[in-house]
Amino acid sequence: VKALCESVDEGVKAIREHRPDMIFLDIQMQRETGFDLLNKIENIDFEVVFTTAHSEYAIKAFKFCAVDYLLKPIDLEELKQSIARVRDRLHQDISQRLEQLMKSLSPAQNQISKLALPTSTGLSFVRIEDILYCEAVSNYTKFFLADGSMHLVSRTLKEYDSMLSGHNFCRIHNSYLINLNAIKEYVRGEGGYVVLNNNITLDVSKRKKVEFLKKLGY
Repeated sequence: VKALCESVDEGVKAIREHRPDMIFLDIQMQRETGFDLLNKIENIDFEVVFTTAHSEYAIKAFKFCAVDYLLKPIDLEELKQSIARVRDRLHQDISQRLEQLMKSLSPAQNQISKLALPTSTGLSFVRIEDILYCEAVSNYTKFFLADGSMHLVSRTLKEYDSMLSGHNFCRIHNSYLINLNAIKEYVRGEGGYVVLNNNITLDVSKRKKVEFLKKLGY
């Protein structure tokens, strides 16, 4: 630990002096915020972990933008895990993640519009409306997009189900999470199946059928 700062000005001075690999940044800093501090840094070339007791919406924004956070009171194991994640992606450009996060937390922004997908080379930002469906592959998730591309992400489908449920996505099967706006047809059956805009057909499990039809308004 190179410095402990209690205000935005102290923080900016310490960052310029020490050029850290990472900082732990409180959202609320006296009468200013952590975002005020970031806006004063010309070149953000360090990782940022936010420490916060913030609302559920803010936490969801952190997840969507692949920006790390720790909830107060800070748990030692979560702190260790956060540092390990930062080590894995040191020197990857964080500027776009922070820019997307600040847009997401803006009062004028009612809905988060992009999702950061961790890839082998860094992060890929995709528009949520361009995601047709997600498929579970063990502890990984495949994202299938409207342009025909596919992204394999090392996170579970359950995690993305939680993140995307408020964006008109529905879990129709243990293996599939679909964008309801991408459905072209639903064919009834024991569970039935859906046809998406790219003509891919996906089974609806019998257990998920009632919830699925309810989301469709039936």
